[in-house]
Amino acid sequence: MENQQKQNWFEKAKPLAAVVSMQFGYAIMDVLSKAALNKGMSNYVFVVYRQAVAFLVMAPLAWFFERRKAKPKMTLSIFIKILVLSLIEPVIDQNLYFLGMKYTTATFAVTITNMLPAITFIFAWILRLEQVNIRSIRSQAKVVGTVATVSGAMIMTLIKGPVLFGSHGGNDQSQHNGTSTQHTIIGFIMMTIGCFCWASFVILQAITLKSYPAALSLSAWICLMATIEGAAVALVMERGNPSVWSIKFDMKLLCAVYSGITCSGLAYYLQGVVMKSKGPVYVTAFSPLCMVIVAIMGYFLLAEQVFLGRMSGAIIVCLGLYFVVWGKSKDNYGPEDPNTQEPIEEMDNAKKENFTCCTHGVTTATNLGNGNTTPSEEQV
Repeated sequence: MENQQKQNWFEKAKPLAAVVSMQFGYAIMDVLSKAALNKGMSNYVFVVYRQAVAFLVMAPLAWFFERRKAKPKMTLSIFIKILVLSLIEPVIDQNLYFLGMKYTTATFAVTITNMLPAITFIFAWILRLEQVNIRSIRSQAKVVGTVATVSGAMIMTLIKGPVLFGSHGGNDQSQHNGTSTQHTIIGFIMMTIGCFCWASFVILQAITLKSYPAALSLSAWICLMATIEGAAVALVMERGNPSVWSIKFDMKLLCAVYSGITCSGLAYYLQGVVMKSKGPVYVTAFSPLCMVIVAIMGYFLLAEQVFLGRMSGAIIVCLGLYFVVWGKSKDNYGPEDPNTQEPIEEMDNAKKENFTCCTHGVTTATNLGNGNTTPSEEQV
């Protein structure tokens, strides 16, 4: 019994460990990618190298672990979904995300992604993957949390405020990280569009896994097609500048290899596995953890300043996010409103009374049939 309880606890803890490890991976990637972009790396080329590394890692793993499993045939419908998946997140989302990071900071970029759970919830609601009843407390929490998340992101964008924690690095680095309001707005727009693409990717991946449940193979296919599509975009955007493709054993190579293995290949696979049991909203519910890690690392490693307005907006974003997550967690339980719970209990009691009356009637008839003419206490 004790071993079974430990096994059950381990099974329940695996999805949590997977999403938490993903957020640590994203946090380290944000700091490394910001440093690589500051050294002049093209975001278009970075996306291509990242997806190419991810494919080179995931393809052998998919062949080794899934070669003996019965996989569905690659139909035209599944292939089109893979093309769309590889376009909206690895190509569009990542390019917009890193472009927005160039205009802002790593901390600001990862804070904007806290809108992802709310956007994912809205998409799931539109597609009827999420039920909303405005009279329910849990549904009200989801709606209020969504509004608060967007409001907090707007506060972070428009209100800078005084410096809470100044940069401990040199003046040049501090001036580089102190972005203007115009650049902040441009970065916010780019990263917001990227969040919508990311949310669409999560929803579509969950749908695709139902018809193509081979998570490793699906991840490898996404990375392969993203490499091809990203290369086409990079050739157009960086035409006449072939020097951007050169890469040496420096921060650029480290960032491409690390982000490709951890944040593309393995991340696509892990979130696919978790979505099978927990759903897409659960996968995106741990974004604030990444923000906390990046804020700490960005302050100490990138000498980024922390402003009062952005800190206040970040707190509102986190509160709104956890309203959404709390409302989502209550979906796994029974009705929480007394107004909806009482009628259900009354109906259950009425059913029990009717069942008892029927049972008593059968008992009485049985007693009379056996020649017992004395009425029992239940008959009276």
